[in-house]
Amino acid sequence: MPFCIAVYDVNQKRTGKMLKLFRRYLTWVQNSVFEGDLTPAQLKHLQQEADVLLQDNDGVVFYQLRDERYVERIALGVDITNRSRFL
Repeated sequence: MPFCIAVYDVNQKRTGKMLKLFRRYLTWVQNSVFEGDLTPAQLKHLQQEADVLLQDNDGVVFYQLRDERYVERIALGVDITNRSRFL
């Protein structure tokens, strides 16, 4: 199952809807940043649902990795996921 990192930048009026949508599929990491394992079908559904919410000047970026093992994750300060190292 591929590991996915997703980031969105949307108008403040749609932030709550995007947050709710992305939390159904991924782990909330920080403000508009999410990560987790998704099947190709789950990723497609998330992308379709997010696309419906997007309006002018909104954007979403998905990073797909073959496996979480290929990611080195280092967080500084507050990390709401409690899964990383603090420096």
